[in-house]
Amino acid sequence: MAQQGQIIVLPEGALRTTGRDAQRNNILAARVIAEAVRSTLGPRGMDKMLVSDIGDIVITNDGATIVEEMNVEHPAAKMVVEVAKTQDEEVGDGTTTAVVLVGELLTNAEKLLDQGIHPTIIARGYRLAATKAEEILQATAKTIDIKDVKTLKQIAETAMTGKGAESAKDALSDITVKAVRQIAEIENDKIVIDLDNIKVEKKEGGDITDSELIQGVIIDKERVHSGMPKKVENAKIILLDVAIEVKETETDAEISITSPDQLQAFVAQEEKMLKDMVDKIVAAGGNVLICQKGIDDLAQHYLSKAGILAVRRVKKSDMEKLSKATGAAIVTNIKALSKTDVGYAKVVDEVKIGGDEMLFIRDCKNPKSVSLLIRGGTEHVVDEAERAVKDAIGGVAAALQIGKVVAGGGATEMEVARQLRKYAETVGGREQLAVDAFADSLEIIPRTLAESSGMDAIDTLVKLRAEHEKGGLDIGVKVMEGKTGDLWKIGVIEPLKIKTQAIKSASEAAEMILRIDDVIASSKPKMPAMPPGGMGDMGGMGGMGGMGDF
Repeated sequence: MAQQGQIIVLPEGALRTTGRDAQRNNILAARVIAEAVRSTLGPRGMDKMLVSDIGDIVITNDGATIVEEMNVEHPAAKMVVEVAKTQDEEVGDGTTTAVVLVGELLTNAEKLLDQGIHPTIIARGYRLAATKAEEILQATAKTIDIKDVKTLKQIAETAMTGKGAESAKDALSDITVKAVRQIAEIENDKIVIDLDNIKVEKKEGGDITDSELIQGVIIDKERVHSGMPKKVENAKIILLDVAIEVKETETDAEISITSPDQLQAFVAQEEKMLKDMVDKIVAAGGNVLICQKGIDDLAQHYLSKAGILAVRRVKKSDMEKLSKATGAAIVTNIKALSKTDVGYAKVVDEVKIGGDEMLFIRDCKNPKSVSLLIRGGTEHVVDEAERAVKDAIGGVAAALQIGKVVAGGGATEMEVARQLRKYAETVGGREQLAVDAFADSLEIIPRTLAESSGMDAIDTLVKLRAEHEKGGLDIGVKVMEGKTGDLWKIGVIEPLKIKTQAIKSASEAAEMILRIDDVIASSKPKMPAMPPGGMGDMGGMGGMGGMGDF
């Protein structure tokens, strides 16, 4: 038989890692990300300073922000970043928990791989454990409804604890809960919350405690004419999605004017058209005009004479929020404007905050869109306060939508781990080892909390296991006191959705990473080497003789 020649399948320079090496590399990359964010978990979590290549600084302990700003390259690490993004989009909080769980699931999976257990068996065991964990969580969770303001505040405070805004968590949790309850709507006996209806506006200056809830909308715009009133009480608001300008013709047109009288008549006609538009607004009873498009200078003059406060070029998303808050209809044709299209707010005023003029539409009747103004001493403080508030909003909304909550402080993870170990005995086969590994992985949360509070991690876990065996469902780590205890009693409460989503996405990511046994990375195209001295030595096109080196 003739000897076969060598077959080259991959391009020159392509990197290929196979088998255990590929698995180890992927697991290591995911663990590095998990270790980076692990120290930020809990009330005593530390912050990370992330500096971009252009010198921008972000100081945060929000898991999603950290992994996003880290700009990771490794493909397995990118999958962990996706877990954090999903958690952030679905719940808005619990991103650190999700990332740390992925890392620990893979750490324990590696131990099983070393014992010769096949990756697909581990993945199957993890899938069984994740499904069972969700059942356990559903069974152990407590119910909550929209009237339970005290518990909702505790959820908001738990979400903010350990973040930069913790010093003002009482005031911030109060306005957060009010905001979510205000925009919540009941459809088919279910609470529906669209978080787009809560606008979070931030401005540096003042103190975090100066943050406030506006029963309406804040727009980062100023009135178009200095002659307009700065403050309007009992505001009748008109929302226009049409320019108050003289329309140009759709097709190219030429207007021939032969005498000054004709020019005068033409200008007068344009002025009349603008005056008619303003008269229409006055006739509808409006005294505040918010326009998505432009407002002509002359129209600004007429609006100012009529005592109407007007702003222009407002974002479409803000127009929709204003419509929900004030009850005004967004009008696209001024001729069709009527009194029924007008919305209401008790006060509309222009306020100078942090050096910028902003328009506050306050005290609307039962608004279905509200705004939170977040203040803070510096830009970094405001940014971190904003992240904390968004986490709290997400937590409160998730609790209301699902209607179930659990104790925090690692108590829930300990209980799920305990019940999973019992379940593992019924699984049998090698999958049983994977279910046990999953249970051990969940204990990384109380272990991390114990370490951050200076407690002995092993002693704490042993104590917690014993308490949960006795039926102490809500016993977890009291980080601030450095001991174990009942977390429900001290108001450390989290929405069920944080736990279910974190476990679901962490186990799915771990399973996917485990099943990879071959990584093929294409080489990047080589750039031609520059001749010494740069372009100057190329001697016209003659210097391109090196093109054959491509």
